[in-house]
Amino acid sequence: MLLSVDINEAGYSNEHLVLKDIKFTVQSGELVGLIGPNGAGKSSTIKSILGVLNYVKGNMEVSDYSYIPERPIVYEGLTLWEHIEFLLSMSETNEKLFLEKANELIHLFQLSDVIHHFPESFSKGMQQKMMIILAFLKEPNLYIIDEPFMGLDPKAIKKLLQIIQNEKEKGAGILMSTHALDTAEKICDRFVLISNGKLIVQGTLDEIREYSSLNDGSLLDCFDILTECDDNVW
Repeated sequence: MLLSVDINEAGYSNEHLVLKDIKFTVQSGELVGLIGPNGAGKSSTIKSILGVLNYVKGNMEVSDYSYIPERPIVYEGLTLWEHIEFLLSMSETNEKLFLEKANELIHLFQLSDVIHHFPESFSKGMQQKMMIILAFLKEPNLYIIDEPFMGLDPKAIKKLLQIIQNEKEKGAGILMSTHALDTAEKICDRFVLISNGKLIVQGTLDEIREYSSLNDGSLLDCFDILTECDDNVW
């Protein structure tokens, strides 16, 4: 098990709770989709896992991970290549192989012409590509990815999905928060649906279909049904 989440309650303080009774796991070689309406608590769940939410009561077991945030985080005054060199300086890895992979990813995401430019001048999509490159350069056991498709063009999304598949095949686990339910339905092994800060349902698509009484329903169809009547917890 690469990630075990058991949140009794969490929030910005013990008087301002936003999550209650969230429990799920991510196993090796598995992609778990964290889904829910806007304001459901997806980002707060991720913040709890990362240890940056002010108040969390519960237990977390987290493997070595890389995090791709919804909003790219860049160091002002460092070029794209200097971000990569900084990551290298913090990593215990083979420098030659690390830099070879860095150049491969930079080429794959078509950032070769801007490696010595400052990312604060990049578009949102270019900054997101940089976050992806840095995350996958680390080669951890676990990836925590928050809305990765925002700002990416279709070709970049396809490349990202292929990298995710490659990492799964190597045994990595992935927790991915996304609103792109059509894409999630195709690539995720299991789903964790939360709404109003509560766990509504978790399982495979077939299990979620059974729970929502939609035997042939899409993930979006099930999502609509389950978030309309989210007083029940599975």
